Amino acid sequence: MNRFLLLLTASRFTASIAMMIYAGSLPFLLGEWRMSGAEAGAVQSVFNLAYAISLLVTSWLSDHLGAKRVFLASNACSLVSFLIFAFAARSHESALVLYGLVGLTLGGSYTPALMLVADKVPSASRGWAMGLVLAGSSLGYCVAIALAAACIPVIGYRWTWALVALFLCAGFAAALAALRREPNRIHRREPVAEGETRFRESLASRPSVLLTAGYTSHCWELLGMWAWAPAFLTISLAGRIDWSAATLGIVIACILHFSGALATLISGGLSDRFGRKLILVTMALAGAALSYVFGWSIGWGPAVVLVLAALYGFATIADSGVLSTAMTESVAPRHLGSMLALRSILGFGAGAVSPLVFGWILDLTNPGLDTPRNWGWAFAVLGIGGSLATLFAILLPRDRRRPRRAVD
Repeated sequence: MNRFLLLLTASRFTASIAMMIYAGSLPFLLGEWRMSGAEAGAVQSVFNLAYAISLLVTSWLSDHLGAKRVFLASNACSLVSFLIFAFAARSHESALVLYGLVGLTLGGSYTPALMLVADKVPSASRGWAMGLVLAGSSLGYCVAIALAAACIPVIGYRWTWALVALFLCAGFAAALAALRREPNRIHRREPVAEGETRFRESLASRPSVLLTAGYTSHCWELLGMWAWAPAFLTISLAGRIDWSAATLGIVIACILHFSGALATLISGGLSDRFGRKLILVTMALAGAALSYVFGWSIGWGPAVVLVLAALYGFATIADSGVLSTAMTESVAPRHLGSMLALRSILGFGAGAVSPLVFGWILDLTNPGLDTPRNWGWAFAVLGIGGSLATLFAILLPRDRRRPRRAVD
């Protein structure tokens, strides 16, 4: 495990705290800001849509300006935008705008990071390396929810969000240290080798089409789950376990996202050994099955609910790094940013809609209730994405031992 990967993972860790802090704060904000389920989901949906636009732009820019340059600039901008959000967001309306601004700046900390890993790590161990970077993201999500649960009751959401800004400062420093000696590679300026595949052919190839469709379906399920599972677990377990709000929040964060960190590491390593397709099919199928079951567990025993949550957090993110690794092996380095841009706008566009649809279904199936008790149908809607991701993974061609490098 080298210094580059550790520092890049640390940077992703801090960016992910900023990405998940609103979801972690939702149990407190619903009452303080007097939001309905649809309004709360709308804030997350605006963030996800802005994040998708950011991914589109920064992925394309990485092809033309270099992933290193875009990654560092995005980290600096996300720090500034989050400071504005932390000290100015005071209502549903202001959060729609300011958290959306955070989303517009955070995307450059994700896809350029994947491109940096693809440049640095050979294919034989790339699944594990991608898994490590994404594990840092999952740990960040875990810390965000735990931080919200532990700090908001004591110092309020304003100062809790200010604390998150300090994490972003440290993340920016880690990014600078990770890339200090790395060149800013721009593959589009490199000479084209004889026999290399053109961009249109890569775009229309069976693997890239199925991987993009699978990623889109994966994001529908994953981002909807991330937005709403913490609130579901808080409501489901409150009063049934003799824990403080802070302890409950920390347990929820660890169960959902620490299991996710393990998932990306394990699935990435397994995909290096057994192939990308097998892991994608297995994990997508498991995630879909759990989406159809999880929401109905609100009245079940606390231990059963917590075990299901751990399995759900594991399965829904386990295919994420493998999907990214498979894409880097199926698309040319000089056009990888453009392909990731297309994938991102579709995937996170779907992820922007799913929390809103979830909130709408939640309101529809809980008429007149201040605290929702019927969650099964809303989570089942997320399972549609997992089912489609399974289908697209099944349709992928067999893995090849030495993936062909397809460049313009």
